[in-house]
Amino acid sequence: MYHNFTCQFLKDLIKQGAQLIDVRSPVEFNRGALPGAVNMPVDRFSLFKDDIDKTRPILLYCRSGQRSERVKRFLDSCGFNQVYNIGSYQKFTGC
Repeated sequence: MYHNFTCQFLKDLIKQGAQLIDVRSPVEFNRGALPGAVNMPVDRFSLFKDDIDKTRPILLYCRSGQRSERVKRFLDSCGFNQVYNIGSYQKFTGC
């Protein structure tokens, strides 16, 4: 599923221009999200796919890592590179 990424790994990738994408529902996103994240809910993700820059790393997260893993597999199958499922957003709220 997802690796045990660190706060420093996220910070480094974000400094390099990584895209931080929250795949939870808009209600969940509005209750709290990582700074700089864009909400692209998993149930409508195929509509947002073309808005993602294929040349920059992609960091995906949700509540547990399950939905973000589904989106990672979808993006991998569409030819995206450097797609990371970082898992649960709660792990990174203090970064």
